[in-house]
Amino acid sequence: MMQRVTAVILLAYTVFMIGYLLFNPDLDYNQWRGLFDGTFMRVFSLLALLSMVAHAWIGLWSVSTDYIKPTGARFVFQSVCGLLAFIYVVWGIQILWGI
Repeated sequence: MMQRVTAVILLAYTVFMIGYLLFNPDLDYNQWRGLFDGTFMRVFSLLALLSMVAHAWIGLWSVSTDYIKPTGARFVFQSVCGLLAFIYVVWGIQILWGI
């Protein structure tokens, strides 16, 4: 169920961004900055980021449990994936909120 929910959120974000880019063909830095200065867009982008990380985590966990049989190798793979997911979330929050 989580895969489907996160996929819908990612689809909505992608459709919104493509629509915004299509309706603003002469987009400049100030317009782009203005879009991401709004709280709605920051929250929407954070939701998309968290959805992407959750979607990727569930997918990679499923693949690793299916195809990596040695417990130690699977643990290392999942640990690296979890660490990278955490780093990307922290980095994304820093970018979005300027912390």
